[in-house]
Amino acid sequence: MSYVLPTLTKKQEVDSFIRSTIDKVLVLRFGRSSDSACLLLDDVLAKTAREVSKFATVALVDTDSEEIQVYVRYFDIALIPSTIFFFNAHHMKMDSGTADHTKWVGAFQQKQDFIDVVEAIFRGAMKGKMIVNCPLPPERIPKYQLLYKDV
Repeated sequence: MSYVLPTLTKKQEVDSFIRSTIDKVLVLRFGRSSDSACLLLDDVLAKTAREVSKFATVALVDTDSEEIQVYVRYFDIALIPSTIFFFNAHHMKMDSGTADHTKWVGAFQQKQDFIDVVEAIFRGAMKGKMIVNCPLPPERIPKYQLLYKDV
């Protein structure tokens, strides 16, 4: 059973999603549908969107869109795919042992990894935290500086 994820191409659409997603984690995947790593991640996101729907909303953001560049610059998205998390319009950060706590760079290796990360962010957000620890073991966290250079 496939679950179609909304694709946002305008700044106003992203702003609206951020503002209107209340008491759920908003998962925004920044990337392009022509990129193989993005397609891998999109597959995981689409397959898990229904499972996490009680506590998360998932949307794709097209980094090729001119209007989206303001977010690409703001979140310093140099590598794709990059996934950014929000809760009640607040940017949620995650310490995954990498230098960048603002976003998840790369694809999730399996569906359960994505579910675990979103659950950890949701639980932390419900406790008022703005940063949570990554629940995944280090070997399942992408080493993006080597693998995900944008060509």
